[in-house]
Amino acid sequence: MRKFKKSGFLKNKSLNIVSQFFLSSFIVISFFYVTPIFINFADKNFNNKEFTNNSKNILNNTLNKDMLIQEDTTVDADERDLLYDILEENNSEINLVRYTTSEIDSLFKEINYNLKDVRDTKLVKPIDIGLLPNEIKNIANTKKRKDMFIKIVLPLIVKENNKIRVDRKRLFTILNKNSNTEIEKKWLEKKYKQYGVRKNDLSTLKVRMDEIPVSLAIAQAAKETGWGTSRFALKGNALFGQWTWSGEGLKPKNADEGKDHKVMKFHSLQLSVRAYLRNLNTHSTYKNLRKARAELKNQNKPLDSLILSKHLDKYAETGNQYIEVLQKIIEQNNLKDFDEARLLPSSKDLESLI
Repeated sequence: MRKFKKSGFLKNKSLNIVSQFFLSSFIVISFFYVTPIFINFADKNFNNKEFTNNSKNILNNTLNKDMLIQEDTTVDADERDLLYDILEENNSEINLVRYTTSEIDSLFKEINYNLKDVRDTKLVKPIDIGLLPNEIKNIANTKKRKDMFIKIVLPLIVKENNKIRVDRKRLFTILNKNSNTEIEKKWLEKKYKQYGVRKNDLSTLKVRMDEIPVSLAIAQAAKETGWGTSRFALKGNALFGQWTWSGEGLKPKNADEGKDHKVMKFHSLQLSVRAYLRNLNTHSTYKNLRKARAELKNQNKPLDSLILSKHLDKYAETGNQYIEVLQKIIEQNNLKDFDEARLLPSSKDLESLI
């Protein structure tokens, strides 16, 4: 009996060893067969470069103080690319109403929109006047003409600056994520195009996508249009005398021979403001202005129009004299009071009045 039991035990032990061997072999073979399949699946579904990025590292580099003022200007952006959205809206078939000065003045009084309140509260009524009134040049009282001009262009400038502020905030939100959606990627591609920035050049995009002080914008609009009385402003809604070589425009009467540029025409005053901000934020001529603006932000200082205006000597042929005129307009009309202005929310009551 003891021999039988021992023989049976050895037989069972041999069977167990063989079973374990085959089981181990099966596991090993299965592992090497399944692992490549799993890795391939993971690469396609979880680690695809199309859906992941290194946003946080990029953000840290972009926010680096040394990189803050670095701007790549090697990209030669075409006017049609930079202003494509503006040019599209310029072809709008919507006919805007040109109100008279008395109609606009009545509207301002009805909604209690006056510059004293704006200076005190820093809140601007959301008025959207699409065209300057022809009669503005007939307002004999200089102060009244200036006030009307400021009240018309102020909400338009604040509105466009606000859009840039929202875009800038969205840019940081996108960069601070571990992965971005297709919608976010398409939005970034659109902004690269609008700001004439090489794809993935986030440091340049950050420098360019920023506001222009309201006081500086008002001063330039006042200088370029004679406080809203120029032919370019009344016939072409051109508040800033922006030149064009490809868009629709008005030919300057005293243009030098050989110069085939025109002053760009716009469908509305709003588009003129948008194109102006795009111009200062993209053209290589104003690179130093953008650098100075970035340095002010880097030092947590407000954007000072008197400082930034010093970099606009090439905006007009008069050079430094142009800067002096702008600074006088800003100071004499206390335009810096509007730099912190914010647009009040629109309402159905207000929209019905316009």
